[in-house]
Amino acid sequence: MLNEKDLISINSRFSDGNVVNSSSLKYTVNYVGRSSNWIKSLACLIRAILIDHIFEDGNKRTTAAIIAYYLEEKDYNYNIDEINKLIIKVIKKNIKNIEEIERLIENVTKSSATEN
Repeated sequence: MLNEKDLISINSRFSDGNVVNSSSLKYTVNYVGRSSNWIKSLACLIRAILIDHIFEDGNKRTTAAIIAYYLEEKDYNYNIDEINKLIIKVIKKNIKNIEEIERLIENVTKSSATEN
């Protein structure tokens, strides 16, 4: 499971790792640490990073890296274009509903499974 330091480290690969919404980061990491549902955990991270803008810069790239990390951990193949489409959809439609983000993740995992 990813902690605050891990998330900042991932963001540091794309930006300066500057956190601008530490309360959202702390809350989300705490929630994710208690959840046994990896899709819900990932959905919460996606929402926090993209909608709450946890980092000063690199939120989209950080989100893509985190999605890829989770999918790799669960042995899913993935298509980076599908991940990018998910990110753009969340941003453009300002999707805040965790269940809706979960459905988008599930669609990415289903499309990944059919590509093999």
